[in-house]
Order: sequence, then C-alpha cells, then structure tokens
Amino acid sequence: VIERDMQIEKAVQSYCVVMSYKQQKFNLLREENEGYAKLISELGQDLSGNITSHVVLESIKSLIGCFNLDPNRVLDIILEVYEGRSDQDHFFLSLIKSYMCEPLTLCHMLGFKFKFYQEPNEETPRSLYHIAAALLHHNLVELEDLYVHLLPQDVSIVEEHKKEIQEAKQIARKLVMVVVPSEKSEDKDKEKEEEKNDKPPDNQKLGLLEALLRIGDWHHAQSIMDQMPSFYATSHKAIALALCQLVHLTVDPLYRRAAVPKGAKGRVLRPLRSRRTPRPAESFEDLRQDTFSMLCYLGPHLSHDPILFAKVVRLGKAFMKEMDGGLVDVLTLETLLSCFLSIADQVLLPSLSLLECNACLSEEVWGLFKLFPYQHRYRLYGQWKNETYSSHPLLVKVKAQTIDRAKYIMKRLTKENVKPSGRQIGKLSHSNPTILFDYILSQIQWYDNLIGPVVDSLKYLTSLNYDLLAYCIIEALANPEKEKMKHDDTTISSWLQSLASLCGAVFRKYPIELAGLLQYVTNQLKAGKSFDLLILKEVVQKMAGIEITDEMTSEQLEAMTGGEQLKAEGGYFGQIRNTKKSSQRLKDALLDHELALPLCLLMAQQRNGVVFLEGGEKHLKLVGKLYDQCHDTLVQFGGFLASNLSTEDYIKRVPSIDILCNKFHTPHDAAFFLSRPMYAHQILSRYDELKKGEKGSRQQPKVHKYVAACEQVMGPVHEAVVSLHPPRVWDDLRPQFYATFWSLTMYDLAAPHTAYEREVNKLKVQIKAIEDNPEIPVNKKKKEKERCTALQDKLLEEERKQLEHVQRVLHRLKLEKDNWLLAKSTKNETITKFLQLCLFPRCIFSAIDAVYCARFVELVHQQKTPNFCTLLCYDRVFSAIIYTVASCTENESRRYGRFLCCMLETVTRWHSDRSIYEKECANYPGFLTIFRATGFDGGNKADQLDYENFRHVVHKWHYMLTKASVHCLETGEYTHIRNVLIVLTKILPCYPKVLNLGQALECRVHKICLEEKEKRPDLYALAMGYSGQLKGRKAHMVPENEFHHKEQPASRTALGGQQNGPLASKAPASKTEDPGAEDGDRGKDKTAGTTKPVNKANSTTTKVTTSNGNSAPNSGGTALLTLLTGGPTLLTGEPTLLTGEPSVPTGELTGEPSVPTGELTGEPSVPTGELTGEPTLLTGEPSVPTGELTGELTGEPSVPTGEPSVPTGEPTGEPTGEPTGLLTGEPTGLLTGEPTRLLTGKPTGKPTGEPTGVPTGVPTGEPTGVLTGEPTGEPTGVPTGEPTGLLTGLLTGEPTGEPTGVLTGVLTGVLTGEPTGEPTGEPTGVLTGEPTGEPTGVLTGVLTGEPTRAPRSTKATKEDKEKSGKEKKKEKTPGSTPETKGERRDKREERGAGGKEERTGGGGGGAAAKEERAGREGKERTPKAERDKLKEEKSSAKEEAKEASRESKSKEKERGATGGAKLPPPRPESETERGG
Repeated sequence: VIERDMQIEKAVQSYCVVMSYKQQKFNLLREENEGYAKLISELGQDLSGNITSHVVLESIKSLIGCFNLDPNRVLDIILEVYEGRSDQDHFFLSLIKSYMCEPLTLCHMLGFKFKFYQEPNEETPRSLYHIAAALLHHNLVELEDLYVHLLPQDVSIVEEHKKEIQEAKQIARKLVMVVVPSEKSEDKDKEKEEEKNDKPPDNQKLGLLEALLRIGDWHHAQSIMDQMPSFYATSHKAIALALCQLVHLTVDPLYRRAAVPKGAKGRVLRPLRSRRTPRPAESFEDLRQDTFSMLCYLGPHLSHDPILFAKVVRLGKAFMKEMDGGLVDVLTLETLLSCFLSIADQVLLPSLSLLECNACLSEEVWGLFKLFPYQHRYRLYGQWKNETYSSHPLLVKVKAQTIDRAKYIMKRLTKENVKPSGRQIGKLSHSNPTILFDYILSQIQWYDNLIGPVVDSLKYLTSLNYDLLAYCIIEALANPEKEKMKHDDTTISSWLQSLASLCGAVFRKYPIELAGLLQYVTNQLKAGKSFDLLILKEVVQKMAGIEITDEMTSEQLEAMTGGEQLKAEGGYFGQIRNTKKSSQRLKDALLDHELALPLCLLMAQQRNGVVFLEGGEKHLKLVGKLYDQCHDTLVQFGGFLASNLSTEDYIKRVPSIDILCNKFHTPHDAAFFLSRPMYAHQILSRYDELKKGEKGSRQQPKVHKYVAACEQVMGPVHEAVVSLHPPRVWDDLRPQFYATFWSLTMYDLAAPHTAYEREVNKLKVQIKAIEDNPEIPVNKKKKEKERCTALQDKLLEEERKQLEHVQRVLHRLKLEKDNWLLAKSTKNETITKFLQLCLFPRCIFSAIDAVYCARFVELVHQQKTPNFCTLLCYDRVFSAIIYTVASCTENESRRYGRFLCCMLETVTRWHSDRSIYEKECANYPGFLTIFRATGFDGGNKADQLDYENFRHVVHKWHYMLTKASVHCLETGEYTHIRNVLIVLTKILPCYPKVLNLGQALECRVHKICLEEKEKRPDLYALAMGYSGQLKGRKAHMVPENEFHHKEQPASRTALGGQQNGPLASKAPASKTEDPGAEDGDRGKDKTAGTTKPVNKANSTTTKVTTSNGNSAPNSGGTALLTLLTGGPTLLTGEPTLLTGEPSVPTGELTGEPSVPTGELTGEPSVPTGELTGEPTLLTGEPSVPTGELTGELTGEPSVPTGEPSVPTGEPTGEPTGEPTGLLTGEPTGLLTGEPTRLLTGKPTGKPTGEPTGVPTGVPTGEPTGVLTGEPTGEPTGVPTGEPTGLLTGLLTGEPTGEPTGVLTGVLTGVLTGEPTGEPTGEPTGVLTGEPTGEPTGVLTGVLTGEPTRAPRSTKATKEDKEKSGKEKKKEKTPGSTPETKGERRDKREERGAGGKEERTGGGGGGAAAKEERAGREGKERTPKAERDKLKEEKSSAKEEAKEASRESKSKEKERGATGGAKLPPPRPESETERGG
C-alpha cells in the first residue's frame, strides 16, 4: 500500500511540473509566423541610433517567451541575419556573446550551415566564412570543434597537392622532350577535355582561412595552414593577397620610419580595428614576432604583391645600414641577419622566379644582396638554383618553361642578331637567371664559338644577374662530374678552356664582383689542384692586358725591356685598350679580400706540387703543361701586381726575401721575382728623398745619391740572402753579387732605343693617316691626333727616364764589381756556383729573364770583373746542354733556347770580326787562359786567348751543340726530341753556321720526320717546321775552313792542323778547361812542352764536380785551361759527319795489326753468361785525343781510291747489359783499322748479375807492333764524307785531352797482355744482332813502347796453343761446304765461350784468337794456298813485333824519366754510345 502511494505521489508531481513549467517551442517558421517575423524585424532594424545589443536581446527574450519560439532556432536566425549584415560585427558579436549559453551549440549551428553547402554544385558564401572567422576570432567558437565540419578532408588535400606536383613534372618533361607535332595537338585536346570535366571543388577550409586573414586573425589562420602542405594555402591567390595585406599593415610603421626612399609618399593604410590582430612593428626586433613567419608562409607567392616585395627588400637594406652603424647589439644583430637571409632564401628569390620580367625588383634585390658577403650570396644562389625549383608545382613548371625558352633563343643566337637576342635573354634573366645561365654555360662548354655572341648579348642584364652569372660559372667549374682532363690524359678538357675564356671576356666587359672566382682558384690551389689556374690566367690577361706567351717576336721582346707604356704599345700581340677600369676592379678585389700574396705564394709552391704531388699518375706531357701553366700564371700575376699596386701596398704585403724562402718555402727564383719590384720601388723612393734633401743639379752628385740609396735598401737584403744557401757558397760568390744579379732586370741594364723609335714612328704614321683620311669627322680626327701625340710624348719621356736610370745602374755596378767574386776556390768552382744558383734558374723563368741572363754575363765581362772567366762560363753553357734540355718543360725549353740564342749572338759577333774581338775581348780578364793567385796581370799577352784560337773555340762550341742535339734526337724520348727541336728552332739565327754540322742536323731531323709522322704528330710538326727553316738558312752556312783557320802538318815538330770533322774525331784541340765534357774520370793531365805560350802545364790539377755532375780539372795557384785552344791533330781532312748508316768496307785486310807486347796490370771481369746473338757493329765515329803528341809522323796518308760500300742490313739487336770489369791498360798508338769482332772468348755460363767492377791498373809499357800491307779489295759504295787519310809513323807522346767523338768503325786488333785485377761482376746482356758487311780498311802505323812491369800471372800453356791450332786446321780441311749465317753464329758462340782462357793466356791466347779469325775469313774468301801464305806472313810479323819490342825497351831505358808519359785510363762508354 505504501509503495503504491509513493508512485501516485510521483505521478502527481510530474503532472504538475509539465502543466506548470514545460514551455512549448516552435522550431519551424510556419508554426509561429508572427513571432519569427517580429524577431527578424528586430534584428534587421537600423542600428545607427542608440540601439544596442542589450536592448535587442531583451526584445528577443520577450518574443521567445511570448511566442514560444525555439531558442536554438532563434540563434540560427540571428546568425542568418548576421550573415546578411556582416558589416555589423560589433553588434552581432556582442548579441551572440550575451545570448549564447554553450559554445558547442553555436559550433554545431555553424557546422550545419557549412554542411548545407557541401552538396554538389553548391558554393559556400563568403559571408558565412566571415561570421565563422569573426566567431573564431572572438573565441566564441573553438577551431578544433568547427574544423571537423569543413570539407575537404586533410588527406584529400595532401593527395591533391601530390597530384599537382606530378602534373607539373609531366608538363616539364613534355617541354624538355622532343615531341612530334601530331602528338602535341592530341595532348592539347586532352587538356581541354580535362579542364571541362574537372572543376576544382569548393574548399571550405581555404575559404575560412581567407576570412580569418581578412579580419587579421593570424593565430587561427596559422593553425589552419599548419594542417596543409607547404605553400598549398598561399598558392591560392586570394589567400596570398589577404596575407600580403596583413603583412602590409604589420610592417607599415617601421617601413615609414626607416625604409621609405627619399621623395616617396606611400599609400596610407587603414589599420584593422580589432585588438587581436598582430601588433604593428615599430622596430626591427618587432619583425621577429609575426612578420617573418607570415612572410615564410607566403613563400614564392609574395610575387602576387610586388609592392610588398619591394617593402621587404628595403627593410632589409635599412637593417643592414643600421647594423653597419652599430646601433644594434651583437646577439640581436646575428639573429636578425639570419632572419633576413632566411626571408631572402625562402621568399624573395622564389617570388622573383614567379614575377613577370621585373627588372626594377631585380635591382632592388641587388641593393640588398650587395650588402651581404659573397659567401652569403652564393649560398642563397645555390639554394635558389638547386632546391627551390623542386619545392612547388608552379616553380617546376616555370623552370621547364625557362629552359624551353632558353633553347629557342640560343638556337637563333649569332653575331648578326646579338642585339635582339640579347634583349630576349635580358627579359628571361630578370626572373629566372640561374636556369638560363646554366643552359647557356652548358652550350658554351660544347661550342666555344658561342663565347663572343653570348658575351655581347649579356649587356641587358641587371646587376643581380651579373652576380648570379659569376656564381653559375664557379659552380660549372667546380662540377665534380666533369673531368678536367681529356680521355687521353695529356691535355686539359676543352670545356674548362671554354669556361676560362668566357670568364676573361665577361669579367672584363661587365662590372661583376671577382672575389668569389679568385677565392675559388685560391681554394683549389690550397687543395693541390692547378687546373683552374687557367681561369686566373685568362682573367688577368683580359682585365689587365698582360699577356704571357713564349712565342714573342724579337721586336716584342725588345719592347718588353722598356717602360710600362712601351710594353703596352709594342709588347703584346693584341693591343688591349681601355684596361684601366677593369684592372682597377681586379686590384680592388685582390686587396679587399687579401688574396694577392696568398695567390702568389700558392702558385710558387704549386709549381713543384704539380711535379711531385699531382704528377704521379698523370701523363708526362700533361704534367709539363700544368707546370708551364702554373709558372706562366705566376709570372703574369706577379707582373700585374708590380705594375698596378702602389709602392705602399706592395711593400706592406710582400715580406722580406728570407721570410719568403724560409717560412713560406717559396722557391728562390719566385721569391726574388716577387721581391724585385719592391726593391726597385724602395730604391727610387729613397733616391727621391736624398735628392730633395740635398738639392743639386749636377749629374755626379745624383749618381752618388743613387748608389747611396741602393746601399741603404739592398744592405738588409745582402744580409738576408746569406741564410738561403750553405756557408760554403759564399766562399766564391759574395751575397752582394748574388742579390745584385737577382734584383736587377733588363730595364736596368739597357734602354731599347730601337723599340721606342719604332713605336714613335708608328704613331707618326698613324697621325698622318688620320690627317689624310677625309671620311673621319673633324672632331674625331682632332681627338685621335691628340691621343697619338700625347702617347708619342709619353714614350719619349719614358725613354729619357730609362736612359738616365741605366746610366745610374751601370755606374753602381762599376763601383761594386771588385767585390763580387772572392776566388777563395778555383775559377771553375766559382763559375759552377754562378751557373747553378744564378744563371740556370733565372734563364728559364721568363723570356725577358732569358735575355737578361745573357746580357748580364756580357755586362760582367765588359765591366772587367776580377776573377770572372768569361771563356769558362760560355764553355760550360754550350758544352753541357743535354741535361738541361732533357729536364725542361715545353715553355722552359723555349726560354732556354732564347737564352742560348742571345749567348750565341754575342759569341758570333766576337767571332765575326777580329777588330770587334780585339776591342771587346782582348786584354779582358775574362779571356785569360792562365789564372794567377796574385790577380790579373794585364800586360802579359801570352795569357790572353788570341783571335784564331777563339775561332777554334767557337767551332768547338758549335760542335758540342751539334753532338748534344744529335744525341737528344736519337734517344727516341718524347721530351728530349721535343725540347731539342724547340731549342734548335730558337737558336736558328746563330746556329748552325758550319755547313757540315747543318747537314748532320738536317739528316737527323729528316729521320725524325719519317719516324714520327704516324706515331707522334706533334713531334712531326715540330721537326717539319725546323727542317723547313733549316733549309732556308743553308745559304748562310759556310764550310768549316772558312769558319776557323786550319793549319796543315808540316814537320816532325809541327803541331798539326785541326782534325777532320768534329764527330769523326775530337773537337778542336785547345788549352782551356772543359767542364762540360761527358767523361766522369779523366785522370791527371800531363803535357809535354809545346811551342804555344798558352800550353803551360800544371800537373797539380784536381777534379771539381760541375753543375751537371761531371768532373773537370782545376788548379790551385795556376790553372791551365785545357781543351779549348792549341794542340796538334792527327787527321788533316775536312771534318765529316755521317749522315746515314755507317758504310762497312768490303775489301780484305792483308796487313797484320800490331800486337802489344807489354802486360796490362788490370784484369778484366770474366763473363759467365752465354752470348747468343751476332755482335753488333759500332756505328759511331772514333774519338781522337786532342792533346799534343811529341813523336814523329813518318808515313804518307793513304787515300782510298774507290767508294765504300753501303751495308745492306743492320743489326737487329743490342746488348742489354755490360761487362762489369774494365781493362785499365791502353796502347799509346792509334789503331786505324776496323775490327770485325768484339769478344773473342767463350763465356761459360749464363749472365746473372749486373757489371759493377772498376779498373784498377794502369798500363806501364807501350806496344811495339808494326802494321803493314795493302788493301786487296775495291770499295763499291758511295762515300758520304771526304777522304780522311791515314798517317803512318811513330807517335811517342801523350795526348793531354780527352776523346770526344764516337767510334764509327770496328777494331780488328787483339790485346795480348795479361790484366792483373780481379773482375767484380758479370755481363748481363745478350747480343742478338748480326753484321752484314766486311771490313776493307788497311791497318798501318807503328806502335812503340813496352811494358815495364811483369805480369802477375801467366796462365797460357802450350796446350792452349795446340788446341787453337787444331781447331784452325779442322776449319781449313778441303772440301768443306760454305757456312751459313747460323753456323757462323754457332761457331762464334763456341769461340766466345773460350774467351777467358785465350785472354788470360798471355800472348798465346791473343795469337790464337787472331789466327782463328784469319782462318775463318780465309776459308770464306781465299783458297788454301793463300791461307798458308797468310799464315807464314803472320808468323814473320810476330817476330818483327818482338824485335821492335826489344828495341823499344832499350829506347825506354835511354829516355829514362823524360820519356813518354802514361795515357790516362780509358773513358767508360756511356750507354748512348754503346747503344750506337
């Protein structure tokens, strides 16, 4: 009962509540027309009066209560009315805020409204976006709640963005691809259909975003943009413009305060009334709050508002000025700078790409960018070029369109249409310069003929574009995918050469900053890469007008020795005008970035780095080119600095010479090259100070002041150079002499009057041509005449100044010369150090230095410098060129050839006329042939070299040049052949002068032409060029007897004439030291008395190593110069040079060679290997001692009556090793026949080592054999030289010189003495060749002398002789068949194996070998009866030889100690001579 009562009570209560408190709500307008109509009229009334939201709200409440209106429906109507009256934000927002109870309800209301417009073909009204944005802005609705009601979904937006990128890439690919016209039309049709079908759907999120930006709600707008891909929202123009407007309002106060240009008024902006909008920036620090982030969201779409673009750029410029003024603290400064750099990277440059050809904005950007360091700019350019274009679909399309347009322009670019094409390039470059320049550079790398038109067409570019061009060039140069060498690894790639040429042309013509390019080259050098020095070389050449070439004409070279004006007018191939501005820009870039000295030092160090660091894996030809390029660029760059930097700048930047060499490890030649202008500047400055201090007009005081200035400036230099070399160097050369040589230039030594006169005459002709030309306007004619006249006056004034300067310098040198050379050691050592440390390093430094070195040597001679031997200096220069030529690069060989040419010019002038020689050389200390410790005795004419002997010396020098040239040409080495051809071409005006030497060179060069035509075309071209020029010089060549006087032998005591041919015998005998001789061990010079006063011997000669590692005799108190003058010769014919293959005589030898009867005290090494081939013939020319022989010549020379035959074959191999032992004895007679064998013994084993032995003994006796007989055959060939004759008689003296010729025959004599030394090695070579001719010469003459020492061992026995005889009888048995070549070779091998027993068996072994050879030859050519007769004659000749030996012994005892002297040990064969 109780429970039921409770239920009844609850039901009554519910009924009462429903009846009393439940309100009836009408949701539909038709349910309560009057109420809703009244509501709408209340909301739509005029709000201009005192009506407020509170009054209206009370009315709304009354209407709801009176008409039972649904509150939610009322709220919906309020929103609808607000949507229609969106300008009444303040009223409706306050009304909604007062009316609303829950924010979520309002959000649902808005969501339903947005959903209503999500139907197909529906468009959401802008008013709805506005009220939603206003409600969000006033926090009446939460964005997270409203965002879910909006379409499309975020996933759809991301997919759409990806699709746009793919479409953009496809469009770009189509633009790049080559498409057939029919395919193009199909693609266009498809695109039209897609445009019709696919309309972009309504994006409510973007609409709301735009509305938020319009009202200034950046916070909510940023949240929406964060949900979307980068730059997706701002890619819509309306949103971008709305955001731009918001940025305008934000930056306006700061812009008006700091960045408005002078004279500009600007448009007044109405600020937003809401307090929730971003706060306007009053300072640069305020920009960090919202402005920079808004700009970053804009990205490339700032292009929609060029005015805002300009404002942002100007704000950046204003900030950079404040930063320079120090108005901002360091931390804030760095932060703001990074912000502005980010804006430039993400906003300004990408927006510039989307702008349509706006040159003004490009210049505005440059106004900001030029305030950044080039490192910042280049980083921005790199981002723009390589990354920005892939970040947005629009930029992808723009890039493809730019490339397509660039192709179109470049296909039509020619020299004729440069102007219109240039305008098109300019328009395209304003927006997308990086893409355009990248394509242009790629075309230039392929087609270098585009460089000229492209450079001319770039005149319409903006300053920003020029800077970008520099960056693009550097990026192209640094491209790691490009190989800087061609595939043959011998030359620099053409693309690099093309870019280097473009750099020079572009940087000269247009005002482009050079810092980046110069720093790039510097960094490459620091990394050890020298390829890019080509760029620096081109830039300096084009911008400064300084041209580096080793192909200068003599007129240009002469002009280069003058002043700067003469250099510019006559020193270069191309007259580069108007370089003042461009050279100033280059100088400023170097000084501002402190790159002048680092570049010089890096180039100087890199010269050796090219060879020792880079050159390991590179081709030798490429290494030489890189070395030359590095060196030439250093010379060119140093010349630019010297001529363009002021004295203060130069001295401030270049350290002292000892710091350069010791601290920076700069090579000495480069260090002095850099310091030389500094010394000249300092001396002139000091000289001017002294002149001002003591005013005097006389010349003498001025000269003394100049000398004083030199002493003050060069004094510290003399002290500094002492540390550059070891102390022993200064025993001969004074530091003063060393510093003087390295500090002077050709400008100091002589004024080129001819060059000045030539250029002045050119200007006079030019003035006359201007006057005679009626077509030139009067004004222009007047200007040109004034220019030429002014230039003429400058040249004349420059010449006058140089003449005065030269006189001062020569006076200074005259005062200094006595202290230059100390002569603490020998004169040869002094000359050696002068060549090593001064002459050779500088003569290959530059063409001017080559001329300077030759002129300096002549000047030192003319100054009569004590202790300086001019003869020895010239002799060392001309006698040892092989090593220098072989070690030069291509350009160095040109300079070295020019140096030799200048030296030869001086020598040729002295040689040409006795009067000139007497005037310039007689009584000069440089032409003394005897040096005395007490100094120069000028009154002793016997010490001077007379004119005829000097002519002999000059002939010897020509011969040595020929020998060295022939050697280099026959090596087969590329470098040797190339360099010697270059040197020969350079010295062609002065060499060859002798006809037979010229013929020898012509033959060798012709051979090079034939051999190298297919293999090495560059050598072939060089050889053909020289050959043609050489033939043209033949008319100026003279026979040898006209070049120098040759005496004929008259009596026993006569000295004899010159030898017959420099290559057939020794060079002209003379009495001067020959430091350039090739032998390494000469022994002691011992000479007998002669009739010439110059031949005063001194037996205390020592050996000094020359600059090339050779040995030469020297003296302490009195030194005799040998090998230059005087001395007898053996052969009286004209000297002949073999121009082809050596002829082998075909007659028979009927005489017997003399058999030496003395013992040789050394012992040859015994070969243990087996020689398997035929012996090769020696094809050189026999050397003849050049000293004096005191014996008697009793026979008449035999003259061949026929013509020698020419061999029909040639040896096919050559030995690859050499015996290690050396025979130390040598007969004193001359063997004039030609042997047919080289080794007579038979090695017993296989050679296993390399010869290492050295001869230890000296022969003590003299052979006494007699050579008799007549030739029995007749020559059949054609002679290639003149008959040389053979002298018979007794030669008893000792030659004092060393043989210099090359053997051409084959010796047939056998030495029968016994050596006593022990061999220390074994031969390793195998002879594989085979001779094809037979000798026909006649051996004559008398060999005198006998051994005075007993042999240490005698190993020959009767068994050896019997064995030898049996073998000979076996060979001579009748009925034997003729031997084939193979059989003869086998027998020679057997005989060679027994060589040791035969050689060590005393006289018996030699006789057996001789008989064996005679038997073999007789078997082939004569019957048995004649062979028996020949055997008898040989035995009788033996008896005569023994008797002659006994007679020689008795004579030796009679002569005692005054008899014939010992011959020096034989000179070891060089490898080149052994190889033939």
